Formats: sequence, structure tokens, C-alpha cells
Amino acid sequence: MVEQTVQIISNERDTDAYFRLVLRAPEIARATQPGQFLHLRILPMRDALLRRPFSIFQANGETVSVLYKTVGKGTDILARMRAGEELSAIGPLGHGFTVPARGGETPLLVAGGYGTAAMYLLAERSPQKGIVFIGGRRRVDILCEAEFRKLGWDVRVTTEDGSYGEKGMVTQLLLAELKQGSGKRKLFVCGPTAMLKAVTRIADEFKVPAEISMDEHMCCGVGVCLACVIPVKTASGWEYQRTCTEGPVFDSREVLWEVAK
Repeated sequence: MVEQTVQIISNERDTDAYFRLVLRAPEIARATQPGQFLHLRILPMRDALLRRPFSIFQANGETVSVLYKTVGKGTDILARMRAGEELSAIGPLGHGFTVPARGGETPLLVAGGYGTAAMYLLAERSPQKGIVFIGGRRRVDILCEAEFRKLGWDVRVTTEDGSYGEKGMVTQLLLAELKQGSGKRKLFVCGPTAMLKAVTRIADEFKVPAEISMDEHMCCGVGVCLACVIPVKTASGWEYQRTCTEGPVFDSREVLWEVAK
């Protein structure tokens, strides 16, 4: 983990309210593992004390990239920043995904909305190809489809309004695949909390291991403020663990959804 001032290489619109931000950050890029995140401070926001977490989408050579959606004041300002401007970054942070082993379980990646960003690096570094299930409300919420296909992965898409791919929820496609019962599989999941809960139930039903990236509000990003804790099962019961340090990726069987806020 390092803290440094990073320079924007590009900051371009992807679809609708989604943007791709590329930063020159060689130390962070070299250390990044799939599923980790950056904690960014937007320097033009001089009155903002808290940083904002962003999943690392790509890490190549001297650059790291993030995919983000404009959802408030901070990301609105970020979307207006241009190449050459600077941000303050801490990263890479968090406990990420386990990279699948060659010849092991077939990886099934399940992503909702900009949760797709956290999955790309995992697919890129995995020697074992599998299936990527991408879900969104509308066609403009489907991200990175072409990139996953270029890596040689089988990509299956759903939209809730039926504007692209199959109409419905991404869990429908996952269920259809698991019901075929072919071989050993492992799930890797990132998206809204409701989707994480639904996939956890499916994983339990089919007795398939799953790693899920928890979507919690993070303030400090380094485990000090305890704002992002979730309940996790232990041998003696349960305890709170920090999403920003022990997570954001957890074994789905360890998360205690009954107590989770």
C-alpha cells in the first residue's frame, strides 16, 4: 500500500453516466491484485475530508484504471477532470479474489452494474477460462462485454428491461448454468448487496464455493474508522470484520446475512 499523488492520463465517458479513468501510478499498478481498490481524494474538492473507494479495473505497467458512475457531487467533479490533472491515491487496498488455478474449478464470474469493474483483472489473470454473467437495468449498464470476450471468456448478458441480452435478472442465467450440473465450479461475485445475497443463496443450494466482494460504505479505507464492518461467522459464533481490510472479498459462507445491516 502506498499513498501518492497520481496524474490523470485519460478520463473518458464509457456509456451514459459511466466513465473510464486511467491514472499514472506505477507503484500501485505493480502491486495490484484482482478485487483490490483505490481510495481517491479529489483534490479540487478542498472541503471534502473523506476519500472515495473505486475498484481497480485494470493494472498495466505504470497505469491503473477504474470504472465509475456519476452518482453525486464527488463523481460529478471527477468526471469533469482532464488529462494532466492530479488526484491523491492510496492503494492497492483490501483483500482481493483468489486467482483460479489452471485445471481447477471452472470460474463463473457474476457482475452487476459497475461491479463488472472488479471482475476484469481476475478474468485477465486467470489461466482457467470460464463464464462471465453480466447484469444491468438497461443496455447502458452493461460494461466491459467486449473486453471479456477478447480474453476468450464466454459472456452472457441480462437486462431488467430487456433492452439487451436476455430479459430478467442475472441470477436467472446463473441458475440455468448450475442446473446443468457439469463439473466443478466456483463463483466470483461483485455487485449490489441484493444480488450478493441472492447469489449466496444459490451457491448454498448448489453447494458451490463463492467469493463475494461486499458493497459497503468506506470512510478511511485502511481499517481505522470501523464504518464498513460486516458480521462474519467464527468458530465461537460471529464477529465484525472490516470490509476495507479483511475484505472487500469474503467467502460467501462466512457472511452472516441475518445480522448484516
